[in-house]
Amino acid sequence: MEKVARVASESAVVIFSVSSCCMCHAVKRLFCGMGVNPTVYELDHDPRGADIERVLMRLLANSSAVPVPIVFIGGKLIGAMDRVMASHINGTLVPLLKEAGALWL
Repeated sequence: MEKVARVASESAVVIFSVSSCCMCHAVKRLFCGMGVNPTVYELDHDPRGADIERVLMRLLANSSAVPVPIVFIGGKLIGAMDRVMASHINGTLVPLLKEAGALWL
């Protein structure tokens, strides 16, 4: 839990991802396309990745959620792909990114 909190607070945008996941790729492209440079933490490249993924699932408190990607903005848990896309569509994502210092426009 401490490692997740530390990593999530180190950058304006942090994505916990799995390198072979198409949804992870899509969310990374979304942020890069917006001009955001997220910190991407690939769980499949870390020997403790499965443990970190379990911690992330507990943070989501929803066993039906897809485990990755998990996005933090400004150290705050935003959620999985569904929450990120909903925020993007309803117009709340850009203000969050600006507040976190990830966007300057």
